[in-house]
Amino acid sequence: MTADTSMNAQTHESSMRTAKTTPLLFVPRHIRGPEIRRQVHGAGAIGGFNAAVAVWITKIVGTMYCAYVFTLIAFVALPAALQQGSPTVLVNWLSSNFLQLVLLPIILVGQNVISRAQDARAEADHETLTALHELAKLQIDILTGQNEILELLKRKAG
Repeated sequence: MTADTSMNAQTHESSMRTAKTTPLLFVPRHIRGPEIRRQVHGAGAIGGFNAAVAVWITKIVGTMYCAYVFTLIAFVALPAALQQGSPTVLVNWLSSNFLQLVLLPIILVGQNVISRAQDARAEADHETLTALHELAKLQIDILTGQNEILELLKRKAG
C-alpha cells in the first residue's frame, strides 16, 4: 500500500467515524480527477508529469480518429498477408495487426463515454447528498427548537 493509498484509507476512516458519531459535523467530500491522479502517480513533479503524459496519450489514442488511422496502418500489411496465402498468416494479421490496433482506441472511446457518464452521475449524487445533508441538519435544528419549546411549556405547566 502506498502512502497516498494509506492516507486515503485514513481519510475515509476519519470521515466515516465523523459521519457515524457526529453526523451534524460531517461535511460530504467531493473527489475529483486531479486527486485521483495524485493517488495513482504521486503528488511530486515526476508523478504529475507521468500522470499528464498518460492522460495526454490516452486522450489521443482514445479517439475514433486514431481508430481510423490504425485501421489504415493495419490495411498496409494486408496485401503481404494475402500474398502468402496461409490461413495462419491471415489469422495473425487479423488478430495482431487489425484487431489489436483498431480495438484499442475504440475500447478507450467507449471507456471515456462510460467514465463521463459515471462522473456526471457522481456529480449529481454529490449535489443531492449535500442537499440532503443540509436538509437533515435543518430538521435537527427545528426539532431541537421544538424540544426547547416543549421543555419551557413543561416547566410552566409544572
